[in-house]
Amino acid sequence: MHDTLLLFGATGDLAVRMLFPSIAHLLRDRLLPVDFRVIAIGRQDYSAEQFRQWLGPRMQEIAAKELRGGDLELLLPRVDYICADLTDPTSIPRQLGFARGRHCVSYLATPPGLFIAITQGLKAAGLLDTPSRLVLEKPLGHDLASAREINAAIRDCVSEDRVFRIDHYLGKAAVQNLLALRFGNTLLEAVWNHQWIESVDILIAETAGVDGRDGYYATSGALRDMVQNHVLQLLCLIAMEPPSSLGADSVRDEKLKVLRALRPMRVDEAARDSVRGRYASGVVESRAVSGYAPPDGQDTETFVAVRAEVDNWRWSGVPFRLCTGKRLSERVTQIVVSFRPVSHWLFENPRRERAAPNRLLIRLQPEEDIELGLMSSLAGSEWGALELQPLSLDLSMPRGGQRRIAYERLLLDALNGNTALFVRSDEVEAAWAWVDSIVAAWSQAQLPVLSYPAGSWGPDEAADFLPGTLTAPCRTDRSRR
Repeated sequence: MHDTLLLFGATGDLAVRMLFPSIAHLLRDRLLPVDFRVIAIGRQDYSAEQFRQWLGPRMQEIAAKELRGGDLELLLPRVDYICADLTDPTSIPRQLGFARGRHCVSYLATPPGLFIAITQGLKAAGLLDTPSRLVLEKPLGHDLASAREINAAIRDCVSEDRVFRIDHYLGKAAVQNLLALRFGNTLLEAVWNHQWIESVDILIAETAGVDGRDGYYATSGALRDMVQNHVLQLLCLIAMEPPSSLGADSVRDEKLKVLRALRPMRVDEAARDSVRGRYASGVVESRAVSGYAPPDGQDTETFVAVRAEVDNWRWSGVPFRLCTGKRLSERVTQIVVSFRPVSHWLFENPRRERAAPNRLLIRLQPEEDIELGLMSSLAGSEWGALELQPLSLDLSMPRGGQRRIAYERLLLDALNGNTALFVRSDEVEAAWAWVDSIVAAWSQAQLPVLSYPAGSWGPDEAADFLPGTLTAPCRTDRSRR
């Protein structure tokens, strides 16, 4: 295990909210080397002591739920700070040359526009020599062209087997359980194709707004910020063929096949197969919030719904409805696999058209749960015929012990050199190729950005893209459509 983490972007929201608490948890559980150090790098002109004095209260302010007593006392003495101009590759050798020779993992929690300069600086400083490793936060680029440029520059500095492109959804326990459910159970393996599955819904809903990320979000939007990475990674795990092993390349080879099988969006299908939205003022969690107004009148969406098709034998004709948005009614991430109705319906109550379909529901947040929805009978002497009612089977693991942040698992894997839960360069480029087809179709079709009130489930036109399992009564169940 490497013993030094170079954390670029150490004063950013991600570092304070997720990365430093994750490191504190790993230290508390004695999962890191005894001489483990964090060298925090940022643009602010702090001394090491000033940074620690800034970091402690900041973590207590915005990451209090993730901290326990004694966490800061374990973490802060191990943190040093270096001020560096991250846009200038020559500043990194000057400021970080002292770390050469240590086994380092460099974590770039910065905007993608800085990836090339920082990586080149690390290369010049000798901090990417074998066995050092490089971790890149999403998003990697803004489109296919920029992703290729970044990947090419990184290849010039460090070999692919030592590059870790992070998507924290892949570190969630429920996501890893999905692989166990799919490939470890004959019952699911036998029906996991278009003959038995009617549709797949993937929803990532946030109650938070764009707050504090206006500059980045104005040029990104929900499609690039969420669909290109989180949503498509979940789709890959649902749709991939069984890998030959759980080795990193075996799994990533199968995910790549799914991404390359996604049908590009056509201009004449854009209005039918997608919806764009932007939240206006409203009420979220009993609190009045203002709407989002992108700077300079930019055409930025905070909500996107897309109907995707995977053009291969297994998924022919099965719609994958992908939906994500900000300032929605609830914070929830879930996958719903809806199975086809039974071929011959025997029962009088409920009638066939009112029967709930079998569903596999995988929730990733706010809780991590897996449920299988079946139909069960209310048979008894007082009934003249069988009456069926929904029966939900909880397939989740018991929740004993501490719930971990997904970043904890991924940080450990990066420090240990395990790439299985990270994204390969060709995956990134294949995902961007599909997303670029949507951007081009939107532009040519002049697809409008529809307004929706904060605290709702998005534009009314998106109702058919949302799973009927949502608790809000305003959403319909499309299982019989």
